[in-house]
Amino acid sequence: METYAPCSKCNRLNRIPLNADPRGGGSRPEPVCGACKIPLPVHGAVVEVSAEGLERLIAKSPVPVVVDFWAPWCGPCRMFAPTYSSVAGEFSGRYVFAKVDTEANPAAGDRHRIRSIPTLAIFKNGGEAQRQSGAMDANGLKQWLGLR
Repeated sequence: METYAPCSKCNRLNRIPLNADPRGGGSRPEPVCGACKIPLPVHGAVVEVSAEGLERLIAKSPVPVVVDFWAPWCGPCRMFAPTYSSVAGEFSGRYVFAKVDTEANPAAGDRHRIRSIPTLAIFKNGGEAQRQSGAMDANGLKQWLGLR
């Protein structure tokens, strides 16, 4: 299993393995950019991205990108976060699961016309394929993704 994460410093798209440490340690080392070696914000199977990173990820990802547009002050967003992380862990490799904090990255919300949060969007081949506003349970998320 793997995911992809854009580097906030050099803008390189990095492939990140999500399996256990191949040296037998049981957990994987913290991911770093292959070019400039700065840490990448990957938590479990979810990648945190900026507005610029999101555009890079959408343009370059070889698999569809599922984006959770959220904000830290949003109660439904915080309640949905564990569900999103759980489904991401289960289906990474088929999708890249990303989160964009629209408060910290208002340009991302503006560019993608986010009017309510949480909003989920799937991007394929560089463009938006579908969108869903509002939190949902794990079964609803899997169904929306076409995994059920």
